[in-house]
Formats: sequence, C-alpha cells, structure tokens
Amino acid sequence: MSFSQEWESLKTPPKKDVKPAPVVGAKAPVHPNLTLPTDKPTIITFLRHCGCPFAEKSFKALTKLSTDHKDINFIAVSHSSSEATERWVVKVGGNWDVTVVIDEERDLYALFGLGMSTTWHALSPIVLYNTLQLGKKENIWNRPTESGSRWQTAGTFAIDENGQVRWRHIATRADDLPDWDAAVQSVGVTPKPKPPAPVRTDGFL
Repeated sequence: MSFSQEWESLKTPPKKDVKPAPVVGAKAPVHPNLTLPTDKPTIITFLRHCGCPFAEKSFKALTKLSTDHKDINFIAVSHSSSEATERWVVKVGGNWDVTVVIDEERDLYALFGLGMSTTWHALSPIVLYNTLQLGKKENIWNRPTESGSRWQTAGTFAIDENGQVRWRHIATRADDLPDWDAAVQSVGVTPKPKPPAPVRTDGFL
C-alpha cells in the first residue's frame, strides 16, 4: 500500500456512458461478464471501492444472507482490481456463498446506471459522522485503498428467475445502505428472523 495508490483513488476515473438504472418491473441488463441463473433469483450489489467501510458492511451483510438463503443467488461486483479485491475479501472475512465479479473498467456499473458521485455524496458531514459511528459500534473502519475510485456510487438490485428487476436501491450517499430484508422479500423469500436484542442486567435502559 502506498500514498500514490491512495491518491489514485481520489482522481476522477475515465468517463463512462452511464445508462439509466433499470426500474422495478424492467428486464435486468445483460452483459457477457454477468451470468444470472434461471433457477433462482439473484441479489446483486455493486460495491464502492475495496477499503470503504460501507462497502465492507454491505459485503458482510451479503455473506450472511448467502448462508441464510440458499434459494437466492448472491453476487458482489467490485471495480477494484482482482488482486486488491481478493486481498480485501480475505481481510473482511471471506466471500462464503457470494460470487465476486470483477468489473475494473466499470462497464457493469455503467450498465446498471451507477456513475460517479459528488464530494457531498462521499464526504458530507453526515457521511463522515456515520463513518466514525460505524467504526465505534461495529469496528468497521476505513482500510487502505489499493485500487478503485472513491467516487464510484453503489447500488443493489433484486432480480427474479426471469431476469426481471423486483427491487432496487441506488445509494444517495456513501453511507446509504440497502434494506436487505426488503430485497429478500421482493423475490418471494421470507427473511430469517433476527435474534432478539440482548437484555441489559445493569439496571440501565
């Protein structure tokens, strides 16, 4: 990891022809580098750069879902290099049953309507505050950015067996994460019940 790599992540990458994001009810875009199964639905999430704490939180949520719902196919798309993504995946706990697709040229991102963000999107006070809170509460902090752009937006889509979009979430800020239960429910699967919150015994509410 070097300063030059971090600096590269702050540069604006080459412009892409970003298509409109597919709406609910429309057919999902087709691309040779993205294979969707026809025997079960798919939830696909497009990550921010590897190193982003919100990308890590999303990826960890996706791996947990992949162990809870074997009747759904899970895909994570990374625009960081294959080498950087592989190292990052190991550091954040492994990919479990999530298929990781490398899209270094950001062709898939552009096809699904995910372009570049603004400074406010990535570095607004609320984003910086929530970054700190995520670290304090869940011990998920910024990691070194070996590859990828900090300006790439994220998004998540739920697609049924027929290739039709059933749900979508386009991040409005870097810390704007998907409602995973809504994604699962949109393809006809009941989310796994969450464990009850621990009961405090120290006399405080």
